Amino acid sequence: MTDFDTDVPPDATPHVCEHCGRPFARERYLALHRGLDHAAALSDDERAAYETAHDAETDDLRRFRLLALAGVVALYFGFLLTYAVVT
Repeated sequence: MTDFDTDVPPDATPHVCEHCGRPFARERYLALHRGLDHAAALSDDERAAYETAHDAETDDLRRFRLLALAGVVALYFGFLLTYAVVT
């Protein structure tokens, strides 16, 4: 087995890819790995798990982008109002 740099806590049981032996801290990460690196060898259940994990990841990224945009807009208007008050 190849040594991989992972963030699996020492007391946790890793989810290991049966194709390449790479460990993951969460089942969701394993499903994403399978879909990206071993797409040709997926069963129907594994493909469904990948699609579910991909949809959840997409939703998380969309939420992060909206929160980041809201933060930048709030920061911009905060500086704008501060500038208006100071000058």
